[in-house]
Amino acid sequence: MEAKNYDSLIEVFRGDLWEAELIKGLLKSAGVDAMLKDETPLSAVTSSYGGGSVCVLVNKEEEVYARKVVAERKV
Repeated sequence: MEAKNYDSLIEVFRGDLWEAELIKGLLKSAGVDAMLKDETPLSAVTSSYGGGSVCVLVNKEEEVYARKVVAERKV
């Protein structure tokens, strides 16, 4: 099994947590490793309905394919 290099992660999607989770699952089913990064400010977490955003990140080598998968998703 080949080791993957995660030194340079690229954002391919940004949205609400539920959207980001769906995109991550979509990418996983397409064979792309993805991770989430919460961009919600701490002040928004302590207030109700802060409206933060979550990024979906992929390895730079998988960026082009990942963007294609995200762009072609059925809404």
